[in-house]
Amino acid sequence: MKRIIIVLILVGTLGLTAWTLLDNKKEVEAKVYKPDADLKVGVRTAVAELRNLSEETQFLGSFLPNREVEIRPQAGGQITQLPIEEGQFIGTNRLIAKLDDEQLRYQVEALQVTLEGYQNDVRRYEALVKGDATPAINLERAQLNIRATEAQIKQLKKQIANTTVSAPFSGIVTQKLVEKGSVVSVGSPIAKITDISSLKLVVDVPEKAINQFRVGQSLPIETEVYPNVRFTGRITMIGAEGDAAHNYPVQITVSNSGANPLKAGMYGSIANLNKLKTQTLAVPRQAIMGSTKAPQVYVVENGKAMLKPVEIGTTTNQYYEITKGLKAGDQVVTSGQINLQNGTLVHAQ
Repeated sequence: MKRIIIVLILVGTLGLTAWTLLDNKKEVEAKVYKPDADLKVGVRTAVAELRNLSEETQFLGSFLPNREVEIRPQAGGQITQLPIEEGQFIGTNRLIAKLDDEQLRYQVEALQVTLEGYQNDVRRYEALVKGDATPAINLERAQLNIRATEAQIKQLKKQIANTTVSAPFSGIVTQKLVEKGSVVSVGSPIAKITDISSLKLVVDVPEKAINQFRVGQSLPIETEVYPNVRFTGRITMIGAEGDAAHNYPVQITVSNSGANPLKAGMYGSIANLNKLKTQTLAVPRQAIMGSTKAPQVYVVENGKAMLKPVEIGTTTNQYYEITKGLKAGDQVVTSGQINLQNGTLVHAQ
């Protein structure tokens, strides 16, 4: 008897659960949104039309100085003169620094006295050799001593010349690394000179565009600091080797302007207008759906959005060339595709 009661309770419980689930399903289905088949979806459209496709690509880079050098003396010693300041313009061969050369001059003076003594010896030996009063070897030794002393004097004079440090070219002192009275060693930097009479704009150009440039080509240059001024530069170098991202350095040399002076480190850009094709069927890039291997577009026909496969060719920043699947005058959807299915009623906004 108890078993029968338990079975009846289980059956009743299962039946109640099933009825509850069925009732809940009806309530859920009643709440689920069911799209109105006659409701039109708002979209934006464009017309597929023939266009002269061209692409203007901007390449950004930084200006580098025409020349820049760290001044390093070829002699060591204490700086006795340093007539430069940072930001100062100096001309070619202008004095940058003078090192103490007093000890070297003393050595030259001593050697000149020694040289005079050897010259007197030569004159005496020449007279004695003629009279066979002394061996000729003494005369030869005196002559060799003269040559050795003259060589030492030349070496010291070269060292004295190295104590005068001059500018190798005209430019601006961009760094002053020592002060008057400092003791420097051979090769230690004392200043930096930068020549910005002309500058080099270096931009990285991707592999697909590098063949559009050639050495000697003139290009317009724009800068952020002078947005309304366009400079003209000339390509002076195209890199023979790219980086890991397949970008190649292109160097454009531009003369500096007194009215709109440029400085090293400023940004500059070049625009390269690449005429791709003339009179080809094109649609805006926003119209293309899917991948470039299987592109599709929604075409509005009789108020409905019809999904069609297409084939694409040349691309620019704004348009895709359509080689198959559309004809001129077709109205394609450029915005709102996420709300569409094949055959959805639409109206252009």
